[in-house]
Amino acid sequence: MDRPVRPRLASVRDFQFGAVAAETIEDALFHLAQQNEQAVQEAAGQMGSFRETRFVEFVFLLSEQWCLEKSVSYQAVEILERFMIKQAESICRQATIQLRDKTESQTWRALKEQLFNKFILRLVSCVQLASKLSFHYKALGYLHTKEELLESELDVLKSLNFQINLPTPLAYVEMLLEVLGYNGCLVPATQLHATCLTLLDLVYLLHEPIYESLLRASIENSTPSQLQGEKFVSVKEDFMLLAVGIIAASAFIQNHECWGQVVGHLQAITGISLESIAQFSYAILTHSVGANTPGRQQPDPPHLAARALRAAAASTT
Repeated sequence: MDRPVRPRLASVRDFQFGAVAAETIEDALFHLAQQNEQAVQEAAGQMGSFRETRFVEFVFLLSEQWCLEKSVSYQAVEILERFMIKQAESICRQATIQLRDKTESQTWRALKEQLFNKFILRLVSCVQLASKLSFHYKALGYLHTKEELLESELDVLKSLNFQINLPTPLAYVEMLLEVLGYNGCLVPATQLHATCLTLLDLVYLLHEPIYESLLRASIENSTPSQLQGEKFVSVKEDFMLLAVGIIAASAFIQNHECWGQVVGHLQAITGISLESIAQFSYAILTHSVGANTPGRQQPDPPHLAARALRAAAASTT
């Protein structure tokens, strides 16, 4: 008997640029920018703590096994991140009340154990919720009953006040690529798109080391203080900055000669400084290509790259 046909993953070639009117793209980009600004302003505390490599890899592999679209992976990671932060904050509040009442810490340990025991279940629920947002209604077999899965989904939704449909970095990348296409970018959007997806995977999987290197570069110090790390949280939550860094790094890989033109466009579209784009793309490239990979052309150091970008951007105006 023939084996059932496995549904295919959404192909990069399925994404089409230039199919939407310029006015619609402009409105959509403005809306994304507003959402990003609000997220940056609200960034605080331990946000970003649950984008660890092992969690992200689990989500990516599960999404691939379930043949879900690429956007679902990123959406699931962001939902999981926000949910776990809420759960951790809830446990801390309850622990504070216990200490105030001078009660024993058994409840505190029980709450942490419950959080750990249900983590895989919560992760699966976050992937399912992200999948439903993309119109994928497949509940594949797992180690929990359907009732448990439904109850877990409700727990996640209630904890986040049912607000889970927020843009992911992929939305910013694709929106900016669309705008670049209308602005006459020398590197085709479809060509950049495939590389952007690969680099965005990399940034998610190596989130901590990439942002740590970016922090050290921004303060020009190899040992950031705790206060500097806390202030840097807003940078970690800036998806517009992440998107321009991803596209700039992709442009460098695809066509180094057009790098300055692409980054000049990105600066004009978003208002993000050339130096910031250069630093971010440098951090991404050094973690993707490697600082000591033989036979590879290495990107310039950040300060030299920024100088080159200013000159290249000026020549395009």
